[in-house]
Amino acid sequence: MKGRNAKKGNRETAAVRLTVSKDGDGAFKTVQEAVDALPEYSRDRKEIFIKKGIYKEVVHIPATKPFVTLIGESKTGTVITYDNYAGKEKEGGGRYGTSGSATVFIYADHVQAENITFENSFDRTKVDTDGTQAVAVYAKGSRIVFKDARFLGRQDTLFANDGTQYFDQCYIEGDVDFIFGGARAVFEHCHIHSADRGSAANNGYITAASTHITKPFGFLFAGCTLTSDAADGTVYLGRPWHPGGDPDAIASVLYQNCSLGAHIKPEGWTDMSGFSAADARLYEYRNTGPGAVPHQERRQLSDEEAESWTIENVLDGWNPKIES
Repeated sequence: MKGRNAKKGNRETAAVRLTVSKDGDGAFKTVQEAVDALPEYSRDRKEIFIKKGIYKEVVHIPATKPFVTLIGESKTGTVITYDNYAGKEKEGGGRYGTSGSATVFIYADHVQAENITFENSFDRTKVDTDGTQAVAVYAKGSRIVFKDARFLGRQDTLFANDGTQYFDQCYIEGDVDFIFGGARAVFEHCHIHSADRGSAANNGYITAASTHITKPFGFLFAGCTLTSDAADGTVYLGRPWHPGGDPDAIASVLYQNCSLGAHIKPEGWTDMSGFSAADARLYEYRNTGPGAVPHQERRQLSDEEAESWTIENVLDGWNPKIES
């Protein structure tokens, strides 16, 4: 890892440590106050420890503040939450839109987060709007690591927009396109839960990747478990997203050695906004479980093809298990 910090084992000694606590037992009462207090352009690791509590706020980690680590006291007890949504009117005019609806925005590189719940608590049943997208985390930086984190929402929960991102043993929940974007991202040993929309035919889509054609890899789900309370055969593995109709956004997704619940549709993938799933790079390899059924529309990689889908290749030469 770059920087001047000493390491203890595989963990660094942070140059700066700040504590956030809602009860006043820390230097800051909000996460954003702690982020604002960090120095800019420092390549030393900065650590923000967040005590248990519900932190209702919108958090921005700007590109000028890389090498930040957020550590929660409790994965379920430390919650950063807000309820903005795409159709919500902003005070200065206009609407938030999908990209602006996030609870947490990460633009910086080398950010780490562990033992925290990120939530968008918008309840679409209580608002009459056509903009129900509500993002929990918007991530655009490179070499971002999430470990033992939870991402809660419904539509568009996790926006992995760009950069390189690694999700280790995380829990991600939603219903429509709830893992989406153009980043190169690895989800390893994660729990992917599709919320039940109450439909007998279509309970949503897990991914909506928008990988640019110049990127050889998009989303890799390795050893993940896919679950749902929805009816059997009602959830798609994903569909190809072409933002603004961009023809060069050719979705790239691989589910590898994953356990697929019975909620997964037999055909696996579907089209989106006039763009065909068959034209995208949507694959599987050695999945198991009741949702892993043979189907002509579910393309399986050969052993030789799957060999190129290593963590390091997907993440553009970065191995997060060695360096961040």
